[in-house]
Amino acid sequence: MATKSAAGLEPIDRLEEKIKTLVSLIGRLKNEQARISDENAKLQHEVEGLKARLADAEGNSAEAVTLREERDLIRARVTEMLQQLDGLNL
Repeated sequence: MATKSAAGLEPIDRLEEKIKTLVSLIGRLKNEQARISDENAKLQHEVEGLKARLADAEGNSAEAVTLREERDLIRARVTEMLQQLDGLNL
């Protein structure tokens, strides 16, 4: 009878071992999920910062284009005025 009960406990022992392994695996997966979630939050924050920097750069680029256009307009007007002064023969 002792061998019968020992043989009957063997599947329970295997089941217990499998459950312990699963519990351990679930713990590792939860830790990994928490780590990845933290990393995702950090990356999301970094993306938001980069988007803000990109928006600033695009604004600066547009401003530079406007300033170049204004400079070209002023240069053309000054050139025209200089030509008019040359035409006066002072």
